Amino acid sequence: MKIGITCYPTYGGSGVVATELGIALADKGHEVHFITYQQPFRLPMFLPRVFFHEVDVGRYPLFEYPPYDLALAVRMHEVVINEGLDVLHVHYAIPHATSAWIAKEMLRDQGRDIKVITTLHGTDITIVGQDRSFHAITKFSIERSDQVTAVSSFLKDETVRAFGCAAARVDVIGNFVDPTVYDRSAHPPLLREQLAKGRKILMHISNFRPVKRVLDVVHIFDRVRKEIPSVLVMVGDGPDRQSAEEEARALGIEHDEIHFLGKIDAVAPLLASADLFLLPTDRESFGLSALEALACGVPSLAYDVGGIVEVIKHGVTGALCPVGDIDGMAAAAVAILSDDARWHTMSAAATADTRARYAKDQVVAQYEQLYSKGRE
Repeated sequence: MKIGITCYPTYGGSGVVATELGIALADKGHEVHFITYQQPFRLPMFLPRVFFHEVDVGRYPLFEYPPYDLALAVRMHEVVINEGLDVLHVHYAIPHATSAWIAKEMLRDQGRDIKVITTLHGTDITIVGQDRSFHAITKFSIERSDQVTAVSSFLKDETVRAFGCAAARVDVIGNFVDPTVYDRSAHPPLLREQLAKGRKILMHISNFRPVKRVLDVVHIFDRVRKEIPSVLVMVGDGPDRQSAEEEARALGIEHDEIHFLGKIDAVAPLLASADLFLLPTDRESFGLSALEALACGVPSLAYDVGGIVEVIKHGVTGALCPVGDIDGMAAAAVAILSDDARWHTMSAAATADTRARYAKDQVVAQYEQLYSKGRE
């Protein structure tokens, strides 16, 4: 098949999943065309059967805010015609599903048709879509999609609750990991050799937005380090990084105890050295970074909200605490890190569970099946 994929190409879970899906589809013999405003950051410069089509947003004095959604619709229309696409798979409801519907209508007038699949990832439903300014167009765009998927049962339920969407069936297809990449034994312990010095490694990976509560990460670690010799590795960047660094200094956390590594594309080698993963977000529709950690055999701790409770099995592969329960998170971390037998049991369970439910091949096969379905 010839598949068009549109996503946000910048650092973030939805863009990672969309890009990795496209690469996996190309590996299976499909032709994949990414249509977005810049090359996705997880996409190498060249791969067989993978193509990139840039959306050019004109800069005219008339437009204070250039209409990306319209430029995207036009580019989708062009690529469908020129490349003979069978499917447009868009990630995030707005503006991508809206643009795909416009392109579909333009094609219909020319006697052509294109199947539109919309994958919902989180804030497009839980935050942006429920804003009064966008609610109606989000609902419309979902209902006009030929197929709709959500990355968790939580997100499916939230979509139905917030928008009704009686005219749309929402299938749950989770995010995925490649077990050959996220494999603890596949990577040398370079991070451990360089930073740990015999201490435990706690890790957090995110875009450092307020929803990720990176200050909670720092406070959890501050409690843990007083009980167990440990270091904290913070991967990523964003608006709250400076605040986290300042909070670490205020708490007297030494430079050799906390390390801010910035944005790093290949996180599997880092996770392979971690002992515990922290994801204390207050809204999480899935939790891709936690899934990647679990795949590497890293027990993971999170707040018990949203779709993350479907990814982490409390007491089996990690622990879940109420939002804001920093003391509870720290106590759970200490309990796991201080008991080697318990840690090894959790680590093995995390790897096994991830491969059983979220391995790349089985999830990609679900999307292939969806692409082949007719409109229901």
